[in-house]
Amino acid sequence: MFSSIITAFWKQSFSTGDKLYSDADFSIYADAELNEGESGTILVTESKIAVSLCPPLADRLDLNSEPMSDAIFRQKLVEHKIALHGADYLFYFPAGVAASLTPADPSRSVRRLTADDEAAFTEFCAASSEDDLDAAYVELNHWLVFGAFDGGRLVCAASMYPWQESKIADMGILTLPAYRGKGYARDTVHAICKHATSLGFEPQYRCQLDNQASVELAKSAGLALFGTWDNLLSAADKENC
Repeated sequence: MFSSIITAFWKQSFSTGDKLYSDADFSIYADAELNEGESGTILVTESKIAVSLCPPLADRLDLNSEPMSDAIFRQKLVEHKIALHGADYLFYFPAGVAASLTPADPSRSVRRLTADDEAAFTEFCAASSEDDLDAAYVELNHWLVFGAFDGGRLVCAASMYPWQESKIADMGILTLPAYRGKGYARDTVHAICKHATSLGFEPQYRCQLDNQASVELAKSAGLALFGTWDNLLSAADKENC
């Protein structure tokens, strides 16, 4: 269903290092190559749950002491007071779909943004709440930025950057409150994703599990759920890694 870029990235991310346990449903690897500050990550898909841990944390959890499963692993996290950061949904377009995307409303002004749009982007940010700006993480200096306009006013903006040195482009999007539910976000998602695909990248859409509005946008844009992704991030674990 998904492109080989996506499936190969996640397979590589959760099969690198020393295999501590693996069966048809669940696997754990100890990976010394985790990025600085990452003690571990968990990927849950329809077919399997995969865990990647930094070796010191894997040793601390003593994962070889008994039969293993997702439930046993999560209980060990509780026992060692290791909290999860909070899972994100991972959405992608089915293979081949992004290249053929077109705006639902061809009369709507949706285009790539550049440094020349700084004034419009500054006004857009000033009209957005701090919480919305933090959650969306849309920046004019990102690798790829698109926006939708109502007349001369920027009302929706999306930006992307290459994710973890891969051919996946992670996306953030924000729409001004008065313009939500009118198709601006969907058309902006389609425009930026089609362009990213033309550059050889696969668009990635992430949102937290409780962000229902963002989930609905992903679905309306034609994105499909790949799974959930979570991190283990605690001060103690960072010191161990």
